[in-house]
Amino acid sequence: MAELAGIVADLVAEGEAVDGLVSDLAPEGWHAPTPSEGWTVAHQIGHLAWTDDIALLSVTDPEGFARTAMEKADRAATLVDDGAAEYAARPHGELLESWRRGREALAQQLLVVPEKAKLQWFGPPMSPASMATARLMETWAHGLDVADAVGAPWPATSRIKHVAHIGVRARNFAFAVNGLTPPSEEFRVELAAPDGGVWAWGPEGAGQRVSGSALDFCYLVCQRRAPGALDVVAEGADAAQWLAVAQAFAGPPGSRRAA
Repeated sequence: MAELAGIVADLVAEGEAVDGLVSDLAPEGWHAPTPSEGWTVAHQIGHLAWTDDIALLSVTDPEGFARTAMEKADRAATLVDDGAAEYAARPHGELLESWRRGREALAQQLLVVPEKAKLQWFGPPMSPASMATARLMETWAHGLDVADAVGAPWPATSRIKHVAHIGVRARNFAFAVNGLTPPSEEFRVELAAPDGGVWAWGPEGAGQRVSGSALDFCYLVCQRRAPGALDVVAEGADAAQWLAVAQAFAGPPGSRRAA
């Protein structure tokens, strides 16, 4: 449970960082376009609030989540956009307060879920730690979009290790969702952390390797920056193919950003 508590604490801190970007935002700032096509700042916060609410439903009412997922099954292709638009239409103060309540409740409830529980989701069921990590990844990525929109800095912190971790763990999913057979061989991933250290995954002697900046790797797997502009290098054909399709999020392949 100590691991889960650490992830949840980082999730709370990441939410507070994004909150700081919008807490004093002028009304017109909420309508500012973000790098996600068709999404304003309000859509970004709306998406986070909507997803936190759905995640909270999964944690506290599995049967209710199952009913909701079934009811929305015919809208799977537009579910995310619809949720963001629905929440973005709320008055901005109401939206912000709703997101604050939802993310606080989710953090509290994740800490009391049995460690080995499996939480229902739109993809495979997740452990509480995986759910918290996924929420942190999305909070960081959509926070980056908000920062880009309002012209605010979005410095890398040690919390992006969770983002990098889910990106590494999602390797096989990224291959499969792009119609490719995942390699059987483990990869070695070595990333330069913001504090000057190194974060590593996989066996040291692996033939397929990825190395570079941890921040740029997070940009890559969250598809937030043009791949050609990033300090992430592959050694081996399979590793190179992975970098071409990598994604840390569930759902169909995303749209990579142009330079």
